[in-house]
Amino acid sequence: MNLPERDGDGYLTDMNAWTPEIGRAMAENDGIELTDEKWQQIMQARDYYDEFNVVPPIRKFVKHIGKDKKDVFGLWMTGPMKPITKYGGLPKPTGCV
Repeated sequence: MNLPERDGDGYLTDMNAWTPEIGRAMAENDGIELTDEKWQQIMQARDYYDEFNVVPPIRKFVKHIGKDKKDVFGLWMTGPMKPITKYGGLPKPTGCV
């Protein structure tokens, strides 16, 4: 699959180019396995963004999805909001992620 243009951090330069297939292909291209649980969190972040028009900080996001912050960090093995927003076609998170 040809991926749309991405910036130096791997985020889409055009949010409107995102589709679930592109999100999965981006992760695969980056060597990231998207489990069902990870994909669910990506879609929940997209829902949050659609509702509030902002990328949630991790505190609000874990509360929004009803998960423990440690579990979300453990699932992603990194600051979770970066891969969640990247593969969800959302803007880069700002502040503490």
